[in-house]
Amino acid sequence: MKFTTKVTGIGEMVEELINEGNLVIVFNDNAPPELMDVAVRHTPAELPQPVKAGDIVRFGENEYKVTAVGDEANHTLKNLGHCTFKFSGNPEVELPGQIELDGKGIVPDIKVDDIFEIEFV
Repeated sequence: MKFTTKVTGIGEMVEELINEGNLVIVFNDNAPPELMDVAVRHTPAELPQPVKAGDIVRFGENEYKVTAVGDEANHTLKNLGHCTFKFSGNPEVELPGQIELDGKGIVPDIKVDDIFEIEFV
């Protein structure tokens, strides 16, 4: 089973967040206007089950293993298409809406029309 969606927009501050914080904030493409600049926006999609450690997240051709999931991340991802992905591979999250990914410090170069998906293992 997969959560599959397509990137529809990239906020002006996304590259800065990637470079300075090793993080990507995602939101359905109907995100509030005040969040458009910091978000990678995507088409709404149904989250068929909760994300957990060991699942795989893909942005285009880049693949990352989930190492930790915050208490609120599944709720906001399901309802708003929103969470923060951090690419540090830590076994614990810093924030409740965060999902940690083991990407060996490599953050994706996300483009409009890229596929964003989560594969449940």
